[in-house]
Amino acid sequence: MEVPVGQSVSADRTGTLSPLPGHDGDRRAHCPDRHLGTASWDHIRSLFTLRPGTVHLNTGTVGAVPHEVLDVHERVTREWTGSLRDIYPPTLYPEYRAAIAGDFGVDQDEMVICHNSTEGMARVIAGLDLGEGDEALTTTHECYSVLSNLNLVHNRTGLTVRTITLPSGPDVRAEDIVELFAAAITPRTRVMFFAAVTLFTGTRMPVRALCDLAQRHGIVTVMDGALLPGMLDADLRALGVDFMTGSGSKFQCGPLGTGLLYVRNKVIPEHNPLPLPPFWPVISTWYPMLGPMPPRTTTRVETCNMGDYLQSAGSAGIARAAALTRACQMWNAIGRGRIERRIMELGDHARDRLAERFGERALHSPADPRLRSPLISFRPFRAPHDAWNPKKINLFVDRLEREHRIWIRWVEFDVPGSPHMHYAARVCTHLFNTREEIDHAVDVMGRLADEMA
Repeated sequence: MEVPVGQSVSADRTGTLSPLPGHDGDRRAHCPDRHLGTASWDHIRSLFTLRPGTVHLNTGTVGAVPHEVLDVHERVTREWTGSLRDIYPPTLYPEYRAAIAGDFGVDQDEMVICHNSTEGMARVIAGLDLGEGDEALTTTHECYSVLSNLNLVHNRTGLTVRTITLPSGPDVRAEDIVELFAAAITPRTRVMFFAAVTLFTGTRMPVRALCDLAQRHGIVTVMDGALLPGMLDADLRALGVDFMTGSGSKFQCGPLGTGLLYVRNKVIPEHNPLPLPPFWPVISTWYPMLGPMPPRTTTRVETCNMGDYLQSAGSAGIARAAALTRACQMWNAIGRGRIERRIMELGDHARDRLAERFGERALHSPADPRLRSPLISFRPFRAPHDAWNPKKINLFVDRLEREHRIWIRWVEFDVPGSPHMHYAARVCTHLFNTREEIDHAVDVMGRLADEMA
C-alpha cells in the first residue's frame, strides 16, 4: 500500500500502515501538499523549525526539520506508547521502504531504513566478502565512517586499503578525478568507495563515470551518499552503484537517527551488468539459523528480499521511520528537481559572493559545473599558514555562532603535495536559505576574518 501523499501514518498489528485519526484534516488546513509544488520559497521556509534570526548554513551536518515531520514523530510515538501491539511486523517498514525506494529509482527489496549513514556504511563494509589479498580503493577525503570501518577490516582480515588524495580548488576537472582512480586500480582491487558529494570540499563526484570505470574492471562500487537524499534528484539504479548509504537528517530534513541504505538486488544490464557481489546481511534476525540464504539472482527478478533481511533487526523506531517518510513526501510534493535547482542556484550565489570577498583562489571547491554542489569550502584568512591552524578556524566558526547566530562548519583535509593538513570554513545552502542571508553571512565572515587577521 502506498502511503497517501499528505497523510501521517501509524502501523497496526499486522504491519499495515494507516492514517493517524484526525491528523490529515488538521494538517491540510495549513499546509496542503497539493500546493507545495507552486508554493513560494518564503512559504516553504515557514514550514521549518528555524529560529528567527538564525542563519543555518550547515545542512551538511544536520538539516532543519519541518514542523509536520516533528508532528508525525510525536503522534506515532503516542500511538504506539502503551498500545500493547506486536512491535515486530511493522518494523520491516514495507510501505515506507516502497515509497522511499521509488523516490530514488529503485525497489522496496533494495531499500533499508537505518539509523544513519554511518551505520549503513558499517553494515556494507562488514557484509562484503573481503579479506587478505583483496584491495579496497578509496580517497583520503572520505568520511570517517568509511575510512575507520575499512581500517577495522584491514586490522581484522588483512584487507589492503589503498587511498588517493583528491585535488581541490577551482581548477579541478571531473576527468582529473576519474584518471586518479583509473591509475590506482590493480588486479587485486575488489571494491571502490567514493562519496556522492565530499563533505570537506563539497566536490560532487563524477559517479556515473566512476561506476563505468569500476564495471569495466569488475569492481564493486560503494557510494557514501550521506549528503545525497534531499539534495540531488538522483536515480540510484541509473547511476550504476552497487551500494549507497544516505542520511535522513541532513538535506532530507528528517528526524535525527534516520538513514537510508541501498543494496542492488537485481541485475539490470543497461545500468550495471556485473553479477551481484557476495554479501552477508549483518545485523539481521531473518538470516537463516540453519542453511544458506537463497542464491543471488542473475536477472531482473530478485530471488530474495535483501531489504527485508537487513531491515529485520528487532524492535525499531517506528515513529522515526514515519517521520522520515513524511519528509520524503513533502520533498516529492515540492518537487525533488525543483529543490535541487533551488539549492544549486543558492550554492552558486554563495560561491560567487565568497570569491568576490576572499578571492577565487581561496576556494577549495571546484568551479567545474559537473563537480559543483551547494557545499563550498574556503580559506577565510589571507596568511597562507593560517590554513594549517585548527585553533584559529575553530575560533572563527565559534564566534560566528556565538556573536552573530550564523551556523557554518570548519573542515580538515589533505592537499596533494602539501605536508600539512588544511583547515577551511564550509558553508552549505539549502531550500530554506535566501540570497539575503547568504549576503549577510559573507559580509559578517569577511569582517570577522579581517578582525582576526
